Amino acid sequence: MIPNGNGAPPLPAPTRIGQATAVEQSRAVAEVHAAIIVAQQCPRDVQAARQAMHDSCQQMFMAEKAFFRFRRGDGQISGETVHLARELARCWQNIQYNVGELRRDDAAGQSEVIAWAWDVQMNTRSSTTFIVPHGRDKDGQVVPLISLRDIYENNANAGARRVREMIFNVLPPWFIEEAKEVCTRTLAGGGGKPLAQLIDEALLTFAGLGVSADQMEQKVGRPKGNWNPYDLAQFRVIYRSLQRREVTVEDEFPPARVTAAEVLQAAQQPAAPAPTEQVTSEQTSEGDSGRTGEGADGWPPVTKPGTGGDPA
Repeated sequence: MIPNGNGAPPLPAPTRIGQATAVEQSRAVAEVHAAIIVAQQCPRDVQAARQAMHDSCQQMFMAEKAFFRFRRGDGQISGETVHLARELARCWQNIQYNVGELRRDDAAGQSEVIAWAWDVQMNTRSSTTFIVPHGRDKDGQVVPLISLRDIYENNANAGARRVREMIFNVLPPWFIEEAKEVCTRTLAGGGGKPLAQLIDEALLTFAGLGVSADQMEQKVGRPKGNWNPYDLAQFRVIYRSLQRREVTVEDEFPPARVTAAEVLQAAQQPAAPAPTEQVTSEQTSEGDSGRTGEGADGWPPVTKPGTGGDPA
């Protein structure tokens, strides 16, 4: 029993613990205490944190990993990735975060997971405990997960999304929005290349995925000659999401739909008459091409010297 100091009944506690458990408890308490002491003795420099964020988000590698897109129902969901959240936590300093599996129930097909983030300096903490079913949505149905690796990856993906939100909960909103703006400008800048070159590279890249220029123009709602750097930034985000298999080409660039009115209009149009050909006496000889003044290969006929211009 552990007394609580206010006259209430003591709290229950294990009557006996092993040495390893006692050492781990002491280590955890000392670690938390040391983190608070360090945060108080070395408080964050907001301007230095802001500069570190700018330096990181101005890198193309970081900017390309900052956003995600995936399909849900008939719409598209987009937002900031856990990679950006972790980088902002590093730049802001004095923040701890983690995700852990509390319990796995294979019989029930679910795991209990906790995700949290803690601003040690401001003593602001955000945490959530949630249940992750051992299943995956596929073709409108839930497919159970049996493999241990599939279950681990499913829990890790769900935990990453939750810890991202926990980190954003303890970060200042202006810090997050400014980071998003810097990443977007970095994507739009394209590493300092001319806009025309970036457009050609985008067209070539998506052509390798089977996406035509017309589909890309329909995506942004303007011809390629009028694309701006932010249109190219959108294509960069789409391309990275395609690489991560968050979306498919059909999701982002659906084929053009033919309406019933267009089909009816095409059926009502009269068919064009077939062209008629006139056969001459010169076309009946073997080897003629069927076109006056041309050889069998379509090129002008070659004449022999002294024959008066007759075909060879």
